[in-house]
This record gives sequence, structure tokens and C-alpha cells, in this order.
Amino acid sequence: MPSTSGTPLRVALIGNPNTGKSTLFNALSGQNVRTGNYPGVTVEKRIGHSTVAGQAIEWIDLPGTYSLVPRSPDEWIAVDVLVGQNVAHQPPDAVLCVVDASNLERNLFLFTQLLDLGRPVVVALNMMDQAERHGISIDVERLSDRLGVPVIPTEAHRRVGIDPLAEALIRAAQSNERAGVVPFPEELENQCQKLETALAAGTASSSTETGSTSQTPSLPRFLQLRLLLDRGSDSLRHTLDAKYRERVEPLLDSAHEAIDAARIDRASVEAVSRYSWLNERLEGVVSRGDRPVGAQSFQDRVDRFLVHKVWGTLTFVLLMLIVFQAIFAGAEPLTAGIEAGVGWIADIASGVLPEGVLRSLVVDGVIAGVGGVLVFLPQILILFFFIGILEDCGYMARAAFLMDRLMARIGLNGKAFIPLLSSFACAIPGILATRTIENRRDRLITILVAPLMSCSARLPVYTLLSSAFIPSTTWLGGWVGLRGLTVASMYALGIVAAVIVATVLRRTMLKGETSPFLLELPMFKFPSPRTVLGRMVERGGEFVKRAGTLILAVTVLVWAAASFPVNGEAEKAFQTRLDELSVQAEAATVPADQERLAGEIDRLEKTRQSERLRESALGQAGQLIAPVVRPLGWDWKIGCAAIASFPAREVIVGTLGVLYQLGNEEDENSQGLRDAMRKATWDESDQKIFTVPVALSIMVFFSLCAQCASTLVVIRRETGRWSWAAFSFGYMTVLAYVAALLTYQIGTALGG
Repeated sequence: MPSTSGTPLRVALIGNPNTGKSTLFNALSGQNVRTGNYPGVTVEKRIGHSTVAGQAIEWIDLPGTYSLVPRSPDEWIAVDVLVGQNVAHQPPDAVLCVVDASNLERNLFLFTQLLDLGRPVVVALNMMDQAERHGISIDVERLSDRLGVPVIPTEAHRRVGIDPLAEALIRAAQSNERAGVVPFPEELENQCQKLETALAAGTASSSTETGSTSQTPSLPRFLQLRLLLDRGSDSLRHTLDAKYRERVEPLLDSAHEAIDAARIDRASVEAVSRYSWLNERLEGVVSRGDRPVGAQSFQDRVDRFLVHKVWGTLTFVLLMLIVFQAIFAGAEPLTAGIEAGVGWIADIASGVLPEGVLRSLVVDGVIAGVGGVLVFLPQILILFFFIGILEDCGYMARAAFLMDRLMARIGLNGKAFIPLLSSFACAIPGILATRTIENRRDRLITILVAPLMSCSARLPVYTLLSSAFIPSTTWLGGWVGLRGLTVASMYALGIVAAVIVATVLRRTMLKGETSPFLLELPMFKFPSPRTVLGRMVERGGEFVKRAGTLILAVTVLVWAAASFPVNGEAEKAFQTRLDELSVQAEAATVPADQERLAGEIDRLEKTRQSERLRESALGQAGQLIAPVVRPLGWDWKIGCAAIASFPAREVIVGTLGVLYQLGNEEDENSQGLRDAMRKATWDESDQKIFTVPVALSIMVFFSLCAQCASTLVVIRRETGRWSWAAFSFGYMTVLAYVAALLTYQIGTALGG
């Protein structure tokens, strides 16, 4: 074996979804992985490094795909990396094609396309244990001879065959041997030769004009076939340099005419040729035991149940109830522990640092900001733990198939259902879960509507306002209540809004044909703990590192806005009065006087907090937007609370507590806050601020608005552009304002 050189061998992994490619990638790279985006695009790439027998290897995990006919962004990325175009590196030294041993014919279609790239290929015959369990036997040596490439049996989740596979890839890359290609009809082969000749002539002509002696390599056979078989222009744009595109375009027109004249169906010739070639080579290689032809396996019977309209749907609903109950129940003690830990650290910092701006920055800004990041972590970890299990065992494909009919009505496919459902717990893990959606347009629409699902952060707002202002009317012996229906209607409002927005986006700025939902149901298997836990930790760490820093920055900025400027004279007057009361309290000997003075000190401190907020930039902003929110029935304090809740919606409850001089420790169950809000009046009159229409207006606004900086940061992270985060904030804010305006005005007109 060669010694390690300065430049490692580069190996690209590619395969159909659900072939265990990611598990194999982790096994080969030792999970020494870094993630990022391909240059100029938002598709995520994973690159790992390892050393085998002294040879350094760089592993490139390409997006899962059924074909290299480039339609989606993932497929374009795979082609671009494999042929070395539009990316920041050269083509790989070898390609590893990962196939499911139990579904050879379907998986090897992609392999036949890889042969046309003209690069060394090795086949990993993965999940051999699953194939044997289902009575499938494969003559690996004969298969390797028939295909003309090394075929290595593997069980990635058990790390079986990993070393032989890596060694075979090293040998293939060093020998640079290429297997034969799939033959196509004669006229098509003739046109390929003519195209290659024309491209070579164009390159030579360009070199002569520029005085260059270098020769640009001709296009791989795979891309020649794309030019001849694909009717669209995308392939032409991605494969031909502009300087000799004019030379080739007329040739393509005549080539298409010649192919059509030879009665070659360009839409089907590729599938027919490749599958015919595969059938010949798989003859006598695969046997399926003694099971009669047409007999149903155990998995077939299970699948009939799981994708059944009634029983499959009930099973899915039950599983989702279990998952989300686990998310809420499991995250609650972890979240409480994080909050307690953050509170403990804040208390220590408060005791060490002197009172003033520095302590406020550290305690209310930095520590509170870190807590605001970490508090989302339990939900993200638990959600991706369950997603990992459902994906790795093979159930997620069934769920997507089951939900496709429902999602198709709004122009999405079945894979959008899980992220949207996840967003009821929290939009952040829901948006992260859209990574399972291959089509970029479908994924983008799902990301843009996911925040409309009422997450758990909205619940404190619903609880506070409904319990304070919605009548406690009940029906059916108390089983159905008006307050409960009000909260449920807020959740329904988000769903309806998401359906409408998705439909509008599909028909306007993101219009296009609905992507076909082609899905292969993988065999059930026991999920790999290494894969599930690795994915969970990777996603959680990624959130903390990438999104967390920006969330912390936003939290500190809001702290600064709520803390400055400071009215020095007012602060001095408050402090003088507090010092006087403290002296009196220390001197008091009668318990009643001590209690009275303690109450006065507490009320004065809360009044100071309220005045600080009124005089701050945040308070002034609330007063500035008062004319804008007045048509919603809001005063400046409600507007101020809405601005302060930008980092997280639930902040509105604590902000209202400060504004109504109750301190910032109030929650949605605080009777004092409810009473204070019921008594609140407009500054210019004794008229009550809060009415049923006002309460509904606030709930509707928070049901539809984008008051969550962390969600916007994650949208930017997942789309790769701040413009989409800004669009989400803009359209949701406008939608929330209009809906809240209609709610208040109609409710008031009806006598609310």
C-alpha cells in the first residue's frame, strides 16, 4: 500500500435513499466529519477523513438520489461533484456506489449511469444481513465479474466489510481502471461520437484563438447522453461553455432529428437499455429462496397495514401522539433543569458583580441569552432522536407515502407533513426536519409556512389572555369550554393560514409543476444506535454552534434596548426613596410596620422597573408605534411588549408584568397579572384597555406573527439567505396585523 501523500485520495459516496449510505459514510470516516454548503448553493455537504493502510482518504457524502438525470438541486450537486464542474475541487479519484442488497436491480440503475462518467467505481453491497434474513442469496464474486467492478459485501451498522471496502477503493483509484458502459441503440451511439468530435473541434479552435496549447477534456459520455436525451435546456447550460455553445446547438437539433427518425424514443430508451443490460448480468446471480412467485412476505403484509387509508392513518396518528407527548414530557424536566441551572449561574453572577450596568449585561443579557439558546436544545435532541429511529427503521418512508395525498392538495409532497407536525412543538426542529425533503421548492415552501404552526411558545400567551378575558362558559357538563375552544381555534387558525400561504406561494413566486412523489419503501430493519445518536448529537451541536451565536447576539441587543437610555434624575429620586424606606424598615420593631414597609419597597422597585422600561429605547419605540397599533385596540404598553417579544414570543408575559408594575417574574398563571390587566385603563381616560376583542386581537396576532428571532435565524441558516428570513418576517407580520385588525374591528362592531 502507498504511504500517505500530501494530497489524499478523494472518494465520493452516492446511492439511493435508504441504502444505509450515511451509516457507511460514518463508518468509513470514523465520524471525523465536517459539514457545510457546496459553493454557491444551499445543499449541505459532509466531508470526512480517515487513513487506511497509510493512505489518507477524503470521503465526500453526496445527496441520496435515484438517478443522475439532473432535475433537483441535489441531483445537480451530485453530477457537478462527480464531473468536477461548478465546485471548488477536481472530480473524485473513485466513486463508491452504495446499493441495498435486497433490491439490486433498482439500485444498480444508478450504478450504470456512474459507469458513463469514466471514473473508477466500486460497489458496496450493503445491508447483506437484511437480504439474508429475507431469503435473498447473492453470488458476490459472479456479480463482480458480470459488472466489471469490485463488489464488496458490507453491513455498515455493524462495521462489517469496512476495511476491505476502503482497500478496494484505494486499488481502484490507483489503477484507474474503468469498466465497460451500457450500450445504446446504434444511431444514438453514432450521435454521441459526432457530438464528441464537435466538442473537441470547438475546444481546439478556442485554444488556437487564444494561443493556448492546453486541451480541455471532452465531456464524459454521461453528459453527452444528457444533451442528446434531455429535451430541456438545463443540461445545455450546465455542461457547455458559452464560447462554443453556438457550435453545438445546431448539431443537437440535427442529432435529435436523426434519433427520432430512427424511431428511438428518447423518453424511454435509457431505462430500457440500462435495465436490459442489468437483467442479463443479474441472471443467475440472485436467488430468493423457496418462496413461491407472487407470495407475500411478512413485510408485504405489514406494509399493506401501514399504508392503509384507515389503519395506516390511525397508526400514524398514534405514533405521532407518542412522539410529541415524549417531546413535551421529556423536554419539560430537561428544560426546567436548564432554566434552573441558568438561574443558579445568574444568582451567582448577581452576588459577585456589583449592581449596575455590568451586572445587568451579564445577568439579563449574556446569561439570559445563553439560556434562551439552550432552552430549545431538549426539544431538538428528542425530536431528532425519534426522527432518526423512524428513518433508520424504514417507517418514515411509509408515513410520507401515507400523507402524500393530503399534502398534494396544497402542492407539497408527503415528506412535508412531518416537519409541519413537528413545528407544533417548536418551529426550529420542524424547519431542521425539512432536510428530508429532496425538492428544493417543496422544502422552501415548507420552511416558510412552518412558523405558522402554533408552537409551544405561544401557549403562555393563549393561556393568560383566554383565562383573563374569555368567559368561562361550558357545555356538555363541563367537558367543552369556551376558553378551550378559543385556544384550539388559535391552533386551527395557524393551520388554515399555512394552507393558504403554501397555495399562494406555489402559484406565484415559487410556482412550478408539483414534483412527482416517487418513493421506494425500504425493508424494515433495527435502527442503528450509532447512527441515531450520531445524528441527534450532530443536529443539536449544529444548532448551538451556528444558530446559538446569533440568537445570543439578538437577545443582548434587546436587553440594551430595554435598559438604555437611563433617566439619571429619576433613578436618583427612586434610589433616595428606597434608601429611606430601607432605613425605616431596619429601625421598625412592630411586625405590621415591617410588613408595610417591605410592601412599599417592593411596589417602589416594581414602579422603578416600569419607569425604566418606559424611558428606554424599547419603551420609546412602543410609544412611537402607538398610532400603528391603536386600530388593533392596543395601547403603547402592549405594543412595547410585542416589540420586546421579538427574541421569543413568551417574553410578552414577563414584559407585561414589568409594565404593570408586578416585576418580571410573572407567568401566565399569575392572578396578579390578570387582575392588573383587567384594571388597566387608557392614559387619557378611565376606559378599560383590555376587552374580549382586544384579547382575541393579541392572540390572533401572536398566532400568525414571526416574533421569534431564533426561528428567523434558523430560516436563514437553512435557506442560505437573509432575504428569505426577512420575507418570512415581513409576510407573517403583515398577515398577523391584518388578521388582528379584522378581529378587533369586527369584534367591537358586534358589541364585544
